[in-house]
Amino acid sequence: MKGLRTRTGSVRGRRGVVAAALAAVAVASLGAVSVASAGPSDKPRPGHDRALQAELEAIVKDGSVPGVLMSVRDRNGRVTDYTAGVGDIRTKSKVPVDGHVRIASITKMFTAVATLQLAGEGKLALDDTVEKHLPGLIRGTGDGASVHGGNMTVRQLLNHTSGMTSEMPLLSQGILPVKDRYFEARELLDASLTREPAFAPGQERVFSYSNTGYITLGLLVQKVTGRPLAEVITEKIIKPAGLKETYYPGPGDREIRSPHPRGYLFEKTDKGEPIPGKLVDITRFDPSIAGAAGQMIATPSDINKFLVALESRLLKPRELAEMRKTVETALFPGWRYGLGVIEMKLSCGITAYGHGGDADGFQTRAAITPDGRAVTIAATNDEAGVMEVISVFDKALCAK
Repeated sequence: MKGLRTRTGSVRGRRGVVAAALAAVAVASLGAVSVASAGPSDKPRPGHDRALQAELEAIVKDGSVPGVLMSVRDRNGRVTDYTAGVGDIRTKSKVPVDGHVRIASITKMFTAVATLQLAGEGKLALDDTVEKHLPGLIRGTGDGASVHGGNMTVRQLLNHTSGMTSEMPLLSQGILPVKDRYFEARELLDASLTREPAFAPGQERVFSYSNTGYITLGLLVQKVTGRPLAEVITEKIIKPAGLKETYYPGPGDREIRSPHPRGYLFEKTDKGEPIPGKLVDITRFDPSIAGAAGQMIATPSDINKFLVALESRLLKPRELAEMRKTVETALFPGWRYGLGVIEMKLSCGITAYGHGGDADGFQTRAAITPDGRAVTIAATNDEAGVMEVISVFDKALCAK
């Protein structure tokens, strides 16, 4: 799980990139869909956009990003799946159409929905303090007032205004030293609480993206429900939304369900600098290092189904409206953060809401427009082609 990216590149640390769009009005229901898939050697099929396919081919051309897969769901529920590149640089196998990928910080949308559902049920309030539900949990070094659970609210955790650190100390040396370690959520939180807070909670116009904040939300959901977070997300979000290819990996699960492309990182020099043209396979690792902030796995088309369900039935209207109350960010010009989603302006002028993320080996972006057009794109190297992926993503959302 990695840190935020800016318009000019990547900010290393521990990412959880938020990348894009999801809509502000109700959209079509989930009914039956028709599917068309397309790759470089496929004949054109209904719904296949040649220009988008060419853009995907350009991303994988130099091999830094071995493969890309994208699913586009139009306003009528028709699905077109795209692929480009290879799914495995060793065997040169094709990228599996609509394969499983690590969705990283798109997980935050699920954690946020679980929290908002509890608010809708009256089991918590967004302006409750963290201390009310998790007494004694948030204590740390530095300014005691700013790292105390009595001074931060559930809402502030959701919209990254709690001031909790953006650092993840257990990932300070990257994923490779800990790829086979299993981490409990408390271990992740306690390590982060050794770092200075970014600011006092709730300061006006102050935003700091914090994976630690979402680790805390996962613990809060578990405390309020008395059940594991993975179970809550499965029973209250995945099953009601009809998501057959989305899951929260269990303890010790380091694999990705088939079919899936393999994920890659650049090999690094002794100074940590990436070596162009040399890739390391990082498909298999324990995602518990990301927890409620970024542990989940899904297919692109399933994430689009989730976005539709979020618009239509996963939340009550009041909680959906709360989710879209946004604060200013420094992520991208015109981007604002809500409660687990980003509001952003696309190049075509449409305002949309959504999320994205970067797990080691995968970068993902997911969004839905006001008329119900949903797009999820994934690339199999999170250290290359970031802006190119976002550009294609934007064009796919803006396409007629």
